[in-house]
Amino acid sequence: MMSEAERCTVGDWVEIERVLLEPADRSTNLPDDTAAQPLLVWVKGFARADAAVGAELEVETMTGRVVAGRLTEVNPGYFHTFGKPAPELTHVGRDLRAQVVAYRAKAGE
Repeated sequence: MMSEAERCTVGDWVEIERVLLEPADRSTNLPDDTAAQPLLVWVKGFARADAAVGAELEVETMTGRVVAGRLTEVNPGYFHTFGKPAPELTHVGRDLRAQVVAYRAKAGE
């Protein structure tokens, strides 16, 4: 019997995997080992049917698109990182906001 983590029901938040480009459709400007692999994409959305991990499934994304692929995870999280911030950029947002406030105050004079 499959656990709940291995199955989804309609409306569950899930992740699917699908082939975006087959190797023959990929750019010729790629290293051979990369070009030999399909380009995959992972899409998160709400299951439109009950399914087991590994089965084909349609999902509806947050933006309303319907995408089909192979179910890879039920209730996936977000585990990405963009690395540590560059010290030169950490104050840009705050400094820019201060400049906008100063500009607006001067323009209102």
